[in-house]
Formats: sequence, C-alpha cells, structure tokens
Amino acid sequence: MSEEIINSESQLFNTERNLKGKLKIYVGMSAGVGKTYRMLQEAHALQRNNINVKIGLVETHNRKETQALIDGLSLIPRREVFYKGKRLDELDVNAILLLHPDVVIVDELAHSNIPGSKNDKRWQDVLNILYAGIDVITAINIQHIESINNEVKQITGVDVKERVPDKILQVADEVVNIDLTADELITRLKEGKIYDPTKVQQALTNFFQPDKILQLRELALKEVAGQVERKVDYQITAKQTPFRHERFMACISSNHEIAQHIIRKTARLASYYNSKWFLLYVQSSKESANKIQLAAQRHLINNFKNATELGAKIIQKKDNKIATSIIETAVENNITTICLGKPHINLFQVILKTSAFNQLLKTLSKNNIDIVILS
Repeated sequence: MSEEIINSESQLFNTERNLKGKLKIYVGMSAGVGKTYRMLQEAHALQRNNINVKIGLVETHNRKETQALIDGLSLIPRREVFYKGKRLDELDVNAILLLHPDVVIVDELAHSNIPGSKNDKRWQDVLNILYAGIDVITAINIQHIESINNEVKQITGVDVKERVPDKILQVADEVVNIDLTADELITRLKEGKIYDPTKVQQALTNFFQPDKILQLRELALKEVAGQVERKVDYQITAKQTPFRHERFMACISSNHEIAQHIIRKTARLASYYNSKWFLLYVQSSKESANKIQLAAQRHLINNFKNATELGAKIIQKKDNKIATSIIETAVENNITTICLGKPHINLFQVILKTSAFNQLLKTLSKNNIDIVILS
C-alpha cells in the first residue's frame, strides 16, 4: 500500500497566512439588487474620509443610477486585450499594484479572464492584489459560489459556468448581503433599471420569476448568515474552546459526476462547521495508471483541483482493500465524519462486497467516527 498527499499549486492553500490586505464581499441573489451601486457608495464614503480609494473595474451595465456614482471617483484604466480580432477590456492588476491605493473596487468576482491573461479568473487577480497589502471591495451573485452550484441549477435550470471557490468567502474579512424582496426586484426590472427594455419580457419569463427569486434569496441569506456565524465561531468561540472537533473526509471513486457531488456536499458541511476536511481516493489495481481510461484520469485531476480550491487536503492511496484504507486514513487524520456516496456507486459496492465492511463499522464506531451517506 502506498499513499500520496497531493501538494496543490492553488493560491488558496494557506491563504489566511498570506493575505495582507482586507477583503470585503457584497453578495446578492441576482443581478440588479444593487451590489455595484453599494460598492460605489462606499467608495465615496471612503474618499470623504481621505482614504485613497480607486476603481479597478466596475460594470454598470448602462444603469443610469449606478453610472452617475462613478463621477468624482478615481478610475484605473483597464488593460486592453485583443482576442479573436476584437478589442476587449480587462482588470489591470499591474497598474493597481504600481499605484498601490489603500482600497480598490473590483466588480464581478466570478469573471473569467481572457485566455492568455496571467490568471484564469478574476478572483485570482484579487488574491494577487490582497497579497500586495491592498484592501479589496468586490461583489458576487450567489449562483457563482462553487459548492451550491447544483442547488442553483435545480432552482433556475441554468448551469453556471463561472464559479468562485467557497474558500474566497471564508477568508473574507466581511461578507455583506444586498437584499431585496422578489416584488422589489421585479419592479426594478420592469422599470428598466436592470436590463435593456427589449430584454425585460424574456427575463420575466425565465430567471426573474417570484419562486426562483425567493429560493435564491434564501440561499444568499443563509450563505451570508453562515459566514457571519463562522466569523463569530473563529474569533470568539474558538478562543474560549480552542479544540475544533469536526474533521470531515470525503471518499470518492473515479465516477466524475458522483465525485463532484460528494465533494461539494462535504465542502458545504466543512464550511458550515468551520472545520478541516480531506478528500480520499483509493486507487485499486483495476484503476491503475495503465488500466484507467484517460477521460477518467482527467476527471480525477479536475476533482482533486476542485476539492483543493474548496479547502480540502487531498490524499491518494493505492490499495485493493478499500475499506481498510478508509479506516486507516480516518484514524491517522483524526476524522470525525466520513462522507460516502449512496450505495449504487462503485466505491460503496466494493466495500459491501468485502468482509472488511463489518470491520469498517466496528472500527469507526470504536473511534467515534460517523458515516454520512450522501444522496
């Protein structure tokens, strides 16, 4: 049996110890609730208090009220990029680092940068800025948070491609919800304050339906409330009772879709309990490098990367005795809860077929380790 701990190249690994600037994130249930408007209001307030604040990038979407708030603020010119024959604008990270304001406003945190940029994602640009000791105020819609992507898809029917790792919200100094009722948001839409009038009817038919808005609003309120609870837990409760009991471990197979589901759900649990979590993949001889399909290998690598961005420590083992490997890894890492997929997945079938399953249950019970079967 062999074991490999994967060292991630992700910028999020050990982020808490590296960030010098402070991060504030405005969260909303959808476009049009007023996140950019509120950021610009805050920029004016900071400027009145003689704080050097600059606009790195904001997207007004031609909303007159938002556009008017830019007047009087200092803008850092965007970086011009030519891509497929078109001239496009991107956040100029180098200019921000050179000017080094006290605070910079950076909109649309989930944005994917143009291919060829230093970073693939804007949230990575923001980390670069924070590492340099510059405070950042930014914004994101709830549907762009990685671990609740499936929930959003079930509500809206839309698979959001641009996503931000949960870890970004967890390391933020402040997370603020910008809230409106469904009626208020729909009224703003009908008044032409969100989209061009030609797009209003289509928006009302698709995304901007009261039941969908209400469910997204619930997700946004819960997420921000959870972040505040974790902040209290970390800054106050942990000082009184420093021992953090919960440690989760997700066990995955090479099944891509099911593995993604287990990763996201375990990440949500760990995030809720403000605890560490691990991802375990036990490679049997049937999935050795010369037998596993290339597509499955690529999916595994993507799942490892995704889990790391969600805060996991990745562990790989080579062993045909999967149940034994799970037990040993759980005991070695002081795991309190093991997360598995529901019984029809390959991993669980392998466990059930072995005589070690009873041993698994007895050992986990002896060590007070819970098993969660994720639907």
